[in-house]
Amino acid sequence: MLRAEGHAVRTISFRRRNMDAQTIDVPNLDLGDMPNQRFLLRLWLLARAIPKVVMARRFMGAPDLIIARNFDLLALAWIARRGQVPLIYECLDIHSLMTGDTAVNKIMRRVERFLMRRSQLLWTSSPGFLSQYFEKIQNHTGPSVIVENKLWFSPKPAVRPSIAERPDGDGPLVLGWVGSIRCQASFDILCETARALPQTLRIEVHGNIHHHAVANFDATVAALDNVTYHGPYRYPDGLAQVYGRCDIIWGQDLWQRGGNSDWLLPNRIYEASWHGCPTIAVADTETGRRVASQGLGPVLQSPNAENLVTCLKDLDRAKVRDLSRHILQMDDGLFQLTGHDIKAALAPVLEN
Repeated sequence: MLRAEGHAVRTISFRRRNMDAQTIDVPNLDLGDMPNQRFLLRLWLLARAIPKVVMARRFMGAPDLIIARNFDLLALAWIARRGQVPLIYECLDIHSLMTGDTAVNKIMRRVERFLMRRSQLLWTSSPGFLSQYFEKIQNHTGPSVIVENKLWFSPKPAVRPSIAERPDGDGPLVLGWVGSIRCQASFDILCETARALPQTLRIEVHGNIHHHAVANFDATVAALDNVTYHGPYRYPDGLAQVYGRCDIIWGQDLWQRGGNSDWLLPNRIYEASWHGCPTIAVADTETGRRVASQGLGPVLQSPNAENLVTCLKDLDRAKVRDLSRHILQMDDGLFQLTGHDIKAALAPVLEN
């Protein structure tokens, strides 16, 4: 997105082994593997990366601004920054380490406040993050911009499907679970629902599996005839095929209930809606409120298999198709980022 607006971009990044399908097509300083969880090891790897970043002055050049994605890289960017280069803190998730009441949690929040005071702008992806965490818990009063996890198509604009291209048939309803697959609670609910509806429901899973977070994924899926895992997909080129297979998707993250999961707006609601695919979410979350307010699909009052089974039994083909037609008639800008969005997000920094 930045390059499309004429900016030259260099990246400094760690790698996640369960995200190996992603490629980097800009100059990149590789800081090595960063494991999931294992926080003490991650802290050590972060500390070990500091000299490498500080010494990489030739690679970094003289940047006009630095965007640090998430808390750990914000710390690294602040240490490596030279002079008065503007620093943007891009926060796409509120980690559980930041929300508890232990001494460690309080120290983490204090460090984050220290770093935010030395940043020129906060980017976050959901109004829930801003109101429920940064303003309510961190008492953040500095400049902030919400850049939602909408789709970005480049270099050519994409064309949304027509209602005629949406699935239509008499077979089992296809419920998709798409994206970063890391929620044990969602997995359990979906599998229990699959067992309850063996003849009328098929569940298809697409994306990267976080095996450290979802226990016995492969064995559980193998034991269920109406659940299939299709593996990772190409972004954004593979999205049309993925969502074109789904009548409706499970859009709710339940991984960190009471915190991050209640506040976020996941990529999948924009991806699904762009392709005319309705979403199921939970009413008392930011995701559920967005789905309900825009009519993107049904919402459950509480997240359990019994409620999901009832919801799916109430959904016939005509209702799903009516939802798809409504979503496809909605404005593209609700689901797609544009150059104007990027200019507006950078304006508080670049115009000062």
